[in-house]
Amino acid sequence: MPNQYFSLEGLEKLKGELEERKGPIRTEITRKILDAKELGDLSENAEYFEAKELQGFNEGRIVELEEIIKNAVVIGPNQKHEVITVGSTVKVSSAHGEQKFTIVGAAESDPVQGFISNESPLGTAFLGRKKNEEVEVKTPAGLTTYKILEIL
Repeated sequence: MPNQYFSLEGLEKLKGELEERKGPIRTEITRKILDAKELGDLSENAEYFEAKELQGFNEGRIVELEEIIKNAVVIGPNQKHEVITVGSTVKVSSAHGEQKFTIVGAAESDPVQGFISNESPLGTAFLGRKKNEEVEVKTPAGLTTYKILEIL
């Protein structure tokens, strides 16, 4: 699995989910399986099959989270760099007004909140750019020109 970029907060959130899945969620699923076994014949026991399905999903997610965390690259707050990198927050202007974007890894992207993926067309266009540069980006609304006002 390739490296994925995360803020420290994003990585801690994943670690919290992992601990939740290994602890309380795993315990609850085990309890459900034991309760379902007490109902008797397992061949037609819907509760048992549902609990086993939950167990499979949970264990798969645990493996996935462990792999993601193992390969995570933590991006810290950007210290006044001259070029935009993953972790940079940029203030730009366009025909839509002024906006702020933070360039994050794909797993943390949330465009509505201003967190754009380094792999998105907008994120890719900003990477490596400097203050006062203009960038043209093809968006669903058409070609948009952004002027980089600040790298925060």
